[in-house]
Amino acid sequence: MLGPPAWRSGLRHCIRVASCYTRDPSSRPGSVAAGRAWETHGAEHNWPSVVRVRGGFDLQASQTVEYYSLSDKAMDYRILLMDEDQDRMYVGCKDHVLSMDINNITHGTLKVFWPASVSKIEECQMAGKDPTHGCGNFIRVVQPFNRTHLFICGSGAYSPVCAFINRGRRPEEQVFHIDSRAESGKGRCSFNPRVNTVSVMLNQELFSGMYIDFMGTDAAIFRSLTRRNAVRTDQHNSKWLSEPIFIDAQLIPDGSDPNDAKLYFFFRERLTDNSGNTKNIHTMVARVCPNDIGGQRSLVNKWTTFLKARMVCSVLEEDGTETHFDELESVFLLETDHPKSLLVFGVFTSTSSVFKGSAVCVYNMADILTVFNGPFAHRDGPNFQWVAYQGRIPYPRPGTCPGGAFTPHIQSTKEFPDDVVTFVRNHPVMFNPIYPVGRRPLVVRTQADYKYTSIAVDQVTAADGHYQVLFLGTDKGTVQKVIALPTNRSLDHDLILEELEVFKQQLYVSSEHGVSQVSLHRCHAYGSACADCCLARDPYCAWDGLSCSRFYPTGKRRSRRQDIIHGNPLTQCRGFNLKAYRNAVEMTQYGVKNNTTFLECLPKSPQASVRWLIHRDNDRRKEVKLGDRVVATDHGLLIRSVQLSDQGLYYCLATENTFKRTVAKLRLRVLSEAMVSVLTDKQQSPWAWASTLHPKALLSAFSPAESLAIQQYCKERKQLQSLQGARQKKGRNRRNHLELPDDV
Repeated sequence: MLGPPAWRSGLRHCIRVASCYTRDPSSRPGSVAAGRAWETHGAEHNWPSVVRVRGGFDLQASQTVEYYSLSDKAMDYRILLMDEDQDRMYVGCKDHVLSMDINNITHGTLKVFWPASVSKIEECQMAGKDPTHGCGNFIRVVQPFNRTHLFICGSGAYSPVCAFINRGRRPEEQVFHIDSRAESGKGRCSFNPRVNTVSVMLNQELFSGMYIDFMGTDAAIFRSLTRRNAVRTDQHNSKWLSEPIFIDAQLIPDGSDPNDAKLYFFFRERLTDNSGNTKNIHTMVARVCPNDIGGQRSLVNKWTTFLKARMVCSVLEEDGTETHFDELESVFLLETDHPKSLLVFGVFTSTSSVFKGSAVCVYNMADILTVFNGPFAHRDGPNFQWVAYQGRIPYPRPGTCPGGAFTPHIQSTKEFPDDVVTFVRNHPVMFNPIYPVGRRPLVVRTQADYKYTSIAVDQVTAADGHYQVLFLGTDKGTVQKVIALPTNRSLDHDLILEELEVFKQQLYVSSEHGVSQVSLHRCHAYGSACADCCLARDPYCAWDGLSCSRFYPTGKRRSRRQDIIHGNPLTQCRGFNLKAYRNAVEMTQYGVKNNTTFLECLPKSPQASVRWLIHRDNDRRKEVKLGDRVVATDHGLLIRSVQLSDQGLYYCLATENTFKRTVAKLRLRVLSEAMVSVLTDKQQSPWAWASTLHPKALLSAFSPAESLAIQQYCKERKQLQSLQGARQKKGRNRRNHLELPDDV
């Protein structure tokens, strides 16, 4: 009897991103550098794809992030196992295995130090391998063996090793130590730590996808740690595996009979074209039956149920051609009410010289099963086209598991007829590819300075329906929170809700430098106004009458305001002082004639369109004329060579979803260069030359506008000096009084 599918047990909201990315080179790992969000416009579709809210320095203060690292050095952290029953998360990195509390990863972390032997490290370095990123014991396999022990494997400085860890029966026991002698990890873990190893433990048997040799030429899907015979893919048979990069492995049921469940391996591989000259990358999914023990006369100790199919993620151009995203980066399985309705989310990239980008495609499990139950691929030779096999299909159908609903009388794969085993060896590929839902990607990013590398998905219930929220890790060290929204054209478009800098932010993220824990709902990031909360269109959040707070579907409070589809504050925020919210407080800013000045305007959402108006004295409001001298940027208005005619009251108007508001109201006052030169002369007191003049005579030397500006400047300066003096006096008083304990 097989255990539950791997994707059913434990939390699955864990992803991996690149090393911490900051724009400030002096920032330590774990810091967030301020900066604008990247603009990520889809090339094929006019989709809104701009980051909504940027994570910043307030995240730690708001207690929405926890961060853990053993050292400042890159140690290649990987989240390898989530155990919801014990509330523990197991992380592998260089020479260490970590057991973390999933409620707070910074509390109660248990560590096992397990380095490679000195002799193996020396041999590794003599072989010319990287001493830092290769010649260490990088943990790549952590699987539950029984209720008290984990089975772990590491690269062992290019000599894979495995062992058992005792984790205790209950987490409060605080037990975590190696409980056995190290044994060979060959066939269980790749030699090269930079080459992915995927694994699943079923009934104390380990199923792995990895490279089995030191040179990295023999790829295999392998079953080990078994009382039965070890089983692997057909060796050096490019029809089965051709230079694969394994991405994920999952046990997925197929019907009600547990014997029909199959192990699915997701990978990308290099396949030769029909000419035999060029190798193209394709994404594939292969499956085997866990109870497969190999053939009797052919495929001895080899899989007799191995089949694979291509997964297509492409964009259809107007001329009918397809642009493919061929390189699978990450997979996430989203459970539904029925196993056949299981959704498979995949992150794909394309890195050709002509086309670069990322995409997310979603596949229905029913469509995957249809392809595996469809025609087999066949070709007469390496230079022939693939065609659908037209000959007789042997019985039982190749790929069927023994002892299942369709073969109850066959108890072992050794009982399969010879023609079934021979057919599998020669025809392991399905003819039809697997297309995503709607035959198009859910999310597309092109012409961006990043690519997606990992994915986690959450099914969220909002006031107006159910939504899938995607958490997408990037190679820049950030995580994007994306929601797919339906449109009137019956097509979905995606909306990036926010972008989180990983190392300043209950999503679990691993990277080269550490592990982060980020709250899925960060409603405070959308501000303290109903309109901002509504415009965010985040299904985790709603306006409760006082603030933007977490949305609970079972809540019965009538004041909860949420509109994911339209995000219209005009309908959702009536009675919440929208008029006052729309009007910004007027601020005064000074510019110097013939110099450059900048008027800052930062809308909450970069998806808002911004327009600048100016109101000069004795004139009506007009739109600012943009050109080489006056330039609108994402952060405000840049005015080069400021002139007296630029004086006036500037309005920064933002529009989003037909909702308009004034984000900034700035009164620009222009000072002449002569006046500024006098006021800032460091050689002598700025007022020495005017000490004999009457104040009225002094002011008469300037224009009325300049005189008004000087008076305003002096007034503000005096207020600032008074405030600073009060603070200094308060500080002196505080130092002259001792604070006594409460019990004195």
